[in-house]
Amino acid sequence: MKQVTATGRTVNEAVESALAQLNTSKDRIDITIMDEGKKGVFGFFWSRPAIVKATVKIDPIEEAKTFLIDVSKKMGAAIEIEVIREGKQIQFILSGEKIALLIGKRGQTLNSLQYLTQLVINRFSDQYLTVLLDAEDYRTRRNETLIQLAERLAQKALRTGQNVALEPMPSYERKVIHTALVNNYRIRTYSDGNEPHRHIVISPVTQEKQSVTKR
Repeated sequence: MKQVTATGRTVNEAVESALAQLNTSKDRIDITIMDEGKKGVFGFFWSRPAIVKATVKIDPIEEAKTFLIDVSKKMGAAIEIEVIREGKQIQFILSGEKIALLIGKRGQTLNSLQYLTQLVINRFSDQYLTVLLDAEDYRTRRNETLIQLAERLAQKALRTGQNVALEPMPSYERKVIHTALVNNYRIRTYSDGNEPHRHIVISPVTQEKQSVTKR
């Protein structure tokens, strides 16, 4: 964190001095006035200068990008990053020659990086931000796979009349399963277990419960 203390005959002069020292613009710093200063005899001289403390604002998105670039280099997979912001959701789209290393088996490495990146970005953000990491359109392909899996296991639950438990998944993947089956009144879905082992259970609904639900 870059921070300087600057002085001047007025607060504005002290701020300008701080900007010059930090080589930045006013919109990128936080200013704390330590002393507004005081004019001397007849207002021609200053008996006490104005003092301000200037701190460069940290951009949480840039910090997150730096984290991802550093980690990828250490993994031997240099990347480029495209950032898409929609409100409080920040999407980082990764690309590179060895991007498969950052995706991992069933996206496990990508999920871990996403979790760590969210910790980094919210360490510096004034509001809570949600991070989504994607690479080679993996999330879209994964969602399609999850929807197909949900439909197949829902049929299994109905055929056997027994609950079907899925493997542990992160919350956004569980949401895909819930959404895919929300209009199927013959089954219900719920999450069970604790993180990181929280998973979805697909449970068949009896005819009696189906009638109550439809009413």
